[in-house]
Amino acid sequence: MKKWKLSLILILSVSMLLAACGTSEDKENASEDKEQSLYDKVIDEGKLIVGTEGTYPPFTFHDDSGKLTGFDVEIAREVAKRLGVEAEFKETQWDAMFEGLNSKRFDMIANQVGIREDRQKEYDFSNPYIESSAVLVTSKDNDKVKSFEDIEGLTSAQSLTSNYKNIAENYGAKIQGVEGLAQAIQLLEQGRVDVTVNDKLSILDYKNKKKNANIKIAATEEDAAQSGLMFRKGNDKLVEEVNKALKEMKEDGTYLEISEKWFGEDVSPK
Repeated sequence: MKKWKLSLILILSVSMLLAACGTSEDKENASEDKEQSLYDKVIDEGKLIVGTEGTYPPFTFHDDSGKLTGFDVEIAREVAKRLGVEAEFKETQWDAMFEGLNSKRFDMIANQVGIREDRQKEYDFSNPYIESSAVLVTSKDNDKVKSFEDIEGLTSAQSLTSNYKNIAENYGAKIQGVEGLAQAIQLLEQGRVDVTVNDKLSILDYKNKKKNANIKIAATEEDAAQSGLMFRKGNDKLVEEVNKALKEMKEDGTYLEISEKWFGEDVSPK
């Protein structure tokens, strides 16, 4: 009788152990299925739904014909093409964009979203696909200003609420308030101010649109902000395939072609 009870206990113990192992394996498989499910859905439906503003040139905006275009739009379209699907854009305001991703209105955001530590805790990002720094801008004929240190005592045209105004002040410049970049460059070209500090991508966009603008970038700050395509957590397969597409775009020159079209030079992370 005792041997029979002992055998029964052993059988039950082994059964419980096998059940536990099966449960663990089921959880792992379920986790893998969850990670791959969005990618599989994108492939099965033949479309990658992309959240974007559509009001933020030159990254995402409507041209004169009403067509949605821009640097980020072209990057997203090319990524989708390399996944073997089409990009379908859903436009929304910036304030509602993250919630739109959370509620699964779209699969990915392409809208110059900066890669920051606080965002990385809640979302996944692709590898950085663009970066920008603060730049010091002067007129083309200004040979005296070659670094940020050279602007001490000079007059810098700045939007009074921007971070770039603080940078100019920290280097000792006197501030001339302006409403935006266009006015800052106008004062610079008229010789009414000496310099302006602004975002590199904005300056490249301006120079790309106005080829004869009498301005140049005299210096660039070392610190650069990087942006990535953004996803909900737990979609590793999709992020992996998007990263692969971005890598291929850089290797075959497609990224450079898009970059030069919108900014006149390569704006990929160094």
